[in-house]
Amino acid sequence: MPRKKIDLPTEVEILSILDEKGNLDTDLEPDIPEPLLTKLYRFMVLGRKFDERLLNLQRQGRIGTFAPITGQEASQLGTVAALEPSDWMAPSFRETAAEIWRGRALESVILSFGGYTEGAWGEGESHTLPVSVPVGSQVLHAVGLAWAAKYRGKNELAMTYLGDGGTSEGDFHEGMNFASVFQIPAVFVCQNNQWAISVPRSKQTHAKTIAQKALAYDMPGIQVDGNDILAVYQAAKEAADRGRSGGGPTFIECVTYRMMMHTTADDPKKYRPEEEVASWKERDPISRFQTYLTEKGLLTEDKIQATEEEVLKDIQTAVDRAEDMMKTYTDPLLMFEHTYARMPPHLAAQREAFIREREEEKDHG
Repeated sequence: MPRKKIDLPTEVEILSILDEKGNLDTDLEPDIPEPLLTKLYRFMVLGRKFDERLLNLQRQGRIGTFAPITGQEASQLGTVAALEPSDWMAPSFRETAAEIWRGRALESVILSFGGYTEGAWGEGESHTLPVSVPVGSQVLHAVGLAWAAKYRGKNELAMTYLGDGGTSEGDFHEGMNFASVFQIPAVFVCQNNQWAISVPRSKQTHAKTIAQKALAYDMPGIQVDGNDILAVYQAAKEAADRGRSGGGPTFIECVTYRMMMHTTADDPKKYRPEEEVASWKERDPISRFQTYLTEKGLLTEDKIQATEEEVLKDIQTAVDRAEDMMKTYTDPLLMFEHTYARMPPHLAAQREAFIREREEEKDHG
């Protein structure tokens, strides 16, 4: 029998609408309401300025280590803006801007990075999961939520985030396969920031794009300029609409760059050249979007300055509140709280033993 070729999709689209010089493809420009445009800009500035303040707090020893988001604001906010409040979001550990968009208080972030369990977020009616530190594990959480939504007949979808390094994890591939087999409403967002700690993207995968990994699972995949918030939003909106209409999952690769360290515990100068960082600074997502909004008449120099002043004031208020809250969290018994809805017997026994020890110490002065 002669060899035959199987007819398979072999192409991946790349979407760019607003380039680093501010050139706009008007044919592809999405119809985004003006209030949403200005809100996106404010949250981008908030994410950047909050990052800078958190770094100062960490260097002063006032909070612990954290993962900066600088440079990735468009990838996060352009995607999360396509979600409805009823949709689910499963972040990894570098989606602070997206979490704040979804309603997380700045104080909560500060408390969490300060090591306080009271900073945990995602309770009540929130459809945003807590941060997931084990790489790739959040993919499975999102897939479960999307499957449940389809099973229950709810018009909800789940969006999850991961980095380029996360696509090397088995959880990612298992989640992608499951999502495609069951055609669930899930959106996978890969923030390809070029580095998995000190491992470059070239050592993560030999594939020309990360987006093409979607082809193996027979799901739509697209690569977008992750520093172009217009392109990111358009891709996310299409993916969300597809998921809600029964079209199954989508994989989005946002090509962006981590401008700062992986976390505040590492030194990126040890493993990447400064020239590379400088070249990516020229593609800054905020300045690019600022140019676009200015040309549309939605921003002026006065509005830019006013936005930064408002954001810095909000950040300072949050820092003051968080540090006041920290002063009240002095009882070590709190370490037994906020983990289980119903405390299991073994933990309750440990708590009682700890209480007895404290009482004995008091009795002995």
